[in-house]
Amino acid sequence: MSPAKLRVAICGGGVGGLTCAVALSRSKDIQVDVYEAANEYAEIGAGIGVWPRAWKVLCDLGLAGDLSKAAMVPPDNEPKVAFDFRKGDQSDGIDFYTLVTPGGMIAFHRADFHRVLLNHLSPRCRTYTKKRLVSYQQVAGQSPNLITLQFQDGTSASCDVLVGADGVKSATRRKFVEELASIARARGRSTDAQKLSDLGPPRWSGTIAYRAIIDAERLRSLLPKHRVLNNPMVYFGANSQLTVYPIARGSKINFAAMRAQYDREYTTFDQPWVQDVPVQDLLSEFDQWEPEVQALFKCINKVNRWAIHTTLPLPSFVSGHVALLGDAAHAMMPYQGAGAGQAIEDAFVLASLLTDPRTTLTTLDRALRAYDTVRRPFAQHVQNVSREAGLLYTLNQPGLTFDRPARPEAPADAKKLEEISSRIRRNWEWAWTTTIDSDLQRALRILDEHPGRNGWSCVTG
Repeated sequence: MSPAKLRVAICGGGVGGLTCAVALSRSKDIQVDVYEAANEYAEIGAGIGVWPRAWKVLCDLGLAGDLSKAAMVPPDNEPKVAFDFRKGDQSDGIDFYTLVTPGGMIAFHRADFHRVLLNHLSPRCRTYTKKRLVSYQQVAGQSPNLITLQFQDGTSASCDVLVGADGVKSATRRKFVEELASIARARGRSTDAQKLSDLGPPRWSGTIAYRAIIDAERLRSLLPKHRVLNNPMVYFGANSQLTVYPIARGSKINFAAMRAQYDREYTTFDQPWVQDVPVQDLLSEFDQWEPEVQALFKCINKVNRWAIHTTLPLPSFVSGHVALLGDAAHAMMPYQGAGAGQAIEDAFVLASLLTDPRTTLTTLDRALRAYDTVRRPFAQHVQNVSREAGLLYTLNQPGLTFDRPARPEAPADAKKLEEISSRIRRNWEWAWTTTIDSDLQRALRILDEHPGRNGWSCVTG
């Protein structure tokens, strides 16, 4: 067997990491190693939503058949209700908008989605568990063994390309920004170096999420015609919001309730990020909400509290032969259901560039530059509009707040609700009106351009 043209190590076995591995392992001349920190490959969380833009990528990877079997509703391009919007933080809730999109949101149980990815890995792809990355070293011009990885268990490994897909707490990102900062420092740019160093740690968004899984039959027995049994719902409230939708082909309901404190955004959260809490903690936060929301609460046996963390925008997703994707690159607020989809897009573009025949060890810098050039602006745009969606969902957007229950017959209230729904839709249309195709073609064209500056000095600003 001829040696691989590239050895790619992927740190992180979540949606982004495994999608990248599936895409890369289709090539016979790339060795793929996936290192997962946990004891097994298993996704944390319950529901995952995919929009048509990311669904097309999954189809291109040959995953459509198996994922369709796992979806709540097998996907097609027909208009579907993506979400019903309702103001629910008052005794009588108000329906004010139905978001209809081509195909709607394709909902999965996260474990089902993860299982399909694992099943589609090539036998040539090597997977490891209990391998938590601590750090890495890379030296320009040194090959083979261009990058050396150090793991928490004391072992090490080497690769030509390191893909950091290790989530919002990414060890890859931490070392990555140290590299960028040291390059800036070596150039005498100490202020820039400090700014770069500050980009490493994740930041608390000021938002807490209460997450739970509801048994659909239990909800049906309590309220047989509850709208969530069939349609995804977003309930809006002052400094609070609920997103609820069916998963596991309708047998379960994914439940997420948000409480936002925007005056604490980007501060430090000094408690465990994820922990089980008494259901009463959730009830006390939402005790003034309407009866149909209270019916959901009555069906919850166990609830987790999550401190939602994000990351600040990086000047590059690439440092040398290290590339970040997914939450390690751009952890975002969950209000557009876009985090998984953006990780999928990152993975697909990066893998397409690495598997292209024009990409070799000598042209690797160009391929990674193309990835950063195309993916970073788009992913950071989605990160920004997802934050704005949170302001709209929790009625925090200036000029669109309510200090009393809304009245549907009041023109001012109706106008505010109309403006909220209009802004949400306008900021979200990228997910179903665009595809990744033009971005991918633009990235591939960069492979034919004259080489720019060496990727080892990838610092901007």
